[in-house]
Amino acid sequence: MSTLLYSVIGFLLLLVIGIAAYFLTARKYQSSSTVANSYDQWTLDGIVEFYWGEHIHLGHYGSPPRRKDFLAAKSDFVHEMVKWGGIEKLPSGTTVLDVGCGIGGSSRILARDYGFAVTGITISPQQVKRAQELTPLGLNVQFAVDDAMALSFPDASFDVVWSIEAGPHMPDKTVFARELMRVLKPGGVLVVADWNQRDDRQKPLNFWEKPVMRQLLDQWSHPAFSSIEGFSELLAGTELVEGEVITADWTQETLPSWLDSIWQGIARPEGLVRFGLSGFVKSVREVPTLLLMRLAFGALLCRFGMFRAVRGNGSTELIDRNFAKGTLSNLVR
Repeated sequence: MSTLLYSVIGFLLLLVIGIAAYFLTARKYQSSSTVANSYDQWTLDGIVEFYWGEHIHLGHYGSPPRRKDFLAAKSDFVHEMVKWGGIEKLPSGTTVLDVGCGIGGSSRILARDYGFAVTGITISPQQVKRAQELTPLGLNVQFAVDDAMALSFPDASFDVVWSIEAGPHMPDKTVFARELMRVLKPGGVLVVADWNQRDDRQKPLNFWEKPVMRQLLDQWSHPAFSSIEGFSELLAGTELVEGEVITADWTQETLPSWLDSIWQGIARPEGLVRFGLSGFVKSVREVPTLLLMRLAFGALLCRFGMFRAVRGNGSTELIDRNFAKGTLSNLVR
């Protein structure tokens, strides 16, 4: 057999092994512990921070999207979200809860550039530790381990509740919506940015969309995606929202992030030296999921949803009673 044939066979064998490893090592959601463990490991590795910076979320590239530095786009996203949410003119000292704060990138911008008093919470102890290390002394930010499904804060604790890309990790979207609104003061503003799927009540997933969605859930510890329409309904269903829930679709504004995140590994090869062979393997392992994300968002199987709601003066006793009766459904997509 020729050397070329041996090479082709070897390549195909490695490809089969790689694909098998990808599917066999999926990080399926089992409990909040699996989410915490995944983020603990990613934080300890340092690989995500090296390539993605202090913002573990997508970037904003404008409308229409334009070429932009990957890390700058992430910072821009925070400012665009502040503007869209209408909170840029709130006074210094406004209290903000950052739900799913990661290593604190957004929390620090909110405190530094807008003068807010920010509390960032995440389910990952390692993320809290790293967020504290990255935060300068004197900045009005604190971080704590907390579970967004059962927030430790009393009712009506914050002027603003803020969350970026945390929702897919929540196993019960009804409880998540309820907790976000519960800790918001009357007249306070909720601003959420999240990955969502198409509303499958209106257009069910087809034969290729189902396995793609399954991988997007299983690879990054997601129990389920909500839809923009579904989560908006759940927020309204808490009966704590004054007026209507405002939504927007930022799919096009954030779409370049997926390929840009892959390009970082090519444009910054020093990561291979810094993290060695193990780091290289871990980085390459994420490429299929990033490509599937790009496919899903590009085909509008997934959508990037924005949500804004103002809390009315209603009592949480009402939503507690409704929740106990099961009048809200966590299956709304």
